[in-house]
Amino acid sequence: MRTGAPHSPPLGVEFLLMERIVQLHIEKLPEGVYLATSDDMPGLVAQGRTIQETLEIARDVAKKLLEARAERSGAKRASRVKLAPVKTRFDYPLIVSA
Repeated sequence: MRTGAPHSPPLGVEFLLMERIVQLHIEKLPEGVYLATSDDMPGLVAQGRTIQETLEIARDVAKKLLEARAERSGAKRASRVKLAPVKTRFDYPLIVSA
């Protein structure tokens, strides 16, 4: 556990709480479902009936992968995952149904 302020989170938690960008590859499978994978985060695989559902599942999987890496390896190694920090301005494709 980290020393300092009485309510400081344990080491590694700071990394997990920071927002990061994970680039996803999303494809529609012949079965009609969407599959998301990521070169940025090996092991991230998510499948959903809609793009929105797939993104929600991918977000949960990414969070769990980062948490597992932090627990298994400590904060030092978890921070080696090379994910871009969220900047104050960036492009985001908004998907809407017509």
